[in-house]
Amino acid sequence: MNIAKSLLSRRTFAGLAGAAIIAVAMPVQSFAADVTIPIIVKDTTSFYWQIVLAGARQAGKDLGVKVPELGAQSESDINGQISILENAVAGKPAAVVIAPTERKALGKPVDEAAKSVPVVGIDSAADSKAFVSFLTTDNVQGGRIAADGLAAAIKGMTGKAEGEVAIITSLPGVGSLDQRRQGFLDEVKSKYPGLKVVADKYADGQATTGLNIMTDLITANPKLVGVFASNLIMAQGVGQAIAENKLGDKIKVIGFDNDDKTVGFLKSGVLAGLVVQDPYRMGYDGIKTALAASKKQKVEANVDTGANLVTKANMSDPKIDALINPKVK
Repeated sequence: MNIAKSLLSRRTFAGLAGAAIIAVAMPVQSFAADVTIPIIVKDTTSFYWQIVLAGARQAGKDLGVKVPELGAQSESDINGQISILENAVAGKPAAVVIAPTERKALGKPVDEAAKSVPVVGIDSAADSKAFVSFLTTDNVQGGRIAADGLAAAIKGMTGKAEGEVAIITSLPGVGSLDQRRQGFLDEVKSKYPGLKVVADKYADGQATTGLNIMTDLITANPKLVGVFASNLIMAQGVGQAIAENKLGDKIKVIGFDNDDKTVGFLKSGVLAGLVVQDPYRMGYDGIKTALAASKKQKVEANVDTGANLVTKANMSDPKIDALINPKVK
């Protein structure tokens, strides 16, 4: 009996010990699967950023990662984005993906965030060397593409790449926009001596301001033949001014990024072209890269996600169609 009791006691102990091991192991497995990587965009209401979020959302599903979709209501709400970043880091996520609203202002907040978690940057730069990886369009090249597209459109209209042109930048101090502007101006200067930049304007991030600036340019510069609107919001505003004044056949406009409104402008001839990025890839690969960084895996320091010029002539190409008609939901 004593032997039997002893054997039973050993079996009972072994069973309890096994249960204890399982009980300890289960929370660890649950924790490992419960990875959170917030993505912080500039403006959750913008179609462009909704595409970025859609890519991030799909990455979260594919990789089994929770992806809180965060951001301000306007690209000009710099302080709002800083607060969102600080709150996100306080939640102790595995990593953070962010598109900084303003280069200088977001430098120190990104530095501080990176002391706690890996930070992956997308779209726009900040004055920080703390990003473990940065995924963006080569915005200088994007500006060059815009200049080439505008020169070609003007030449198609007048027979030569000559005349007065303007550039309208959505906001000052935004890394991606500054780079597009510089690329555009450099390309015009080096390749198109017949084009004269007569206006170099900054707006406040609002489409109505872009509309008003363009309306003023039409009045002040009757010889204007071309405009580069350096982001989606400015393309909306400038396109609206061109449409209202029925000047699509006299002033060629190249925008940047796309939504239903700007694609509609392109189809109707209000806009001559759109430089289109790959925001879906930016969001998807941003989360994928952040997950790898959180596991201390090697990631690329800089990734160019590409840009293409979309015109009425090539918009039905399968590759281009996938960019201008992304799956947002």
